Amino acid sequence: MSDRRFKHGRRSESGAVLLEVTASILTFFVLIFGIIEFSYVFYQWNSATKATERGARIAAVSSPVAWNLTTLTGLEPGNNLPGSTMPAFDCTCEGTGQCRGTVPSGAAACTWDPVNSLSAMNTIVLGRGNDGTNCVKGSNGGMCQFFSSLKRENVVIRYQYTGMGYAGRIAGPIPTITVSLQNVKYEFAFLNALANLTEVRFPVSATSTVTGEDLKATWSSS
Repeated sequence: MSDRRFKHGRRSESGAVLLEVTASILTFFVLIFGIIEFSYVFYQWNSATKATERGARIAAVSSPVAWNLTTLTGLEPGNNLPGSTMPAFDCTCEGTGQCRGTVPSGAAACTWDPVNSLSAMNTIVLGRGNDGTNCVKGSNGGMCQFFSSLKRENVVIRYQYTGMGYAGRIAGPIPTITVSLQNVKYEFAFLNALANLTEVRFPVSATSTVTGEDLKATWSSS
């Protein structure tokens, strides 16, 4: 009788050990997968941040996407004197092909041009000397070299009044330029691949702001 109870006890203990080992292994793999997923998302977040920083830097020293922003003199309302405060303006351009915002009465400075605006946006996203499609790498590279999945349609550039500059300034206004992303979502290493769980994807949030400089077609990558 005692031998039978001893063998039954050993079988019970073996089952408990197996259950504990299985639970430990599952916990271990969940932890590993979680670390990988978090690391991959963090990598994308860092890449998106670097991309917006690069885009803001290029936008500050290249032709504006709101292609005729540099023609804004601040004298358009007709009652401003040269040297007076530049009137307020706020213009946002999207890579989808539109600019919208508020500018002084009589000024057409927040406009998307099919040629000039597209070229300016491509310079910011793809880099200097791009062919309109492929990403330029190296010192002339654009936002795409930091975030390879980035498309022109994902980029939003905002030109805002800063109080700097003055009416009648030949080079135009000195805006604050903010580059941000839209309709870009983080990808996951395992969740999307294993179960196609598109609902677990969430928007990338990255924004960089700088003060405009030359706003000319020629720019330095330094």
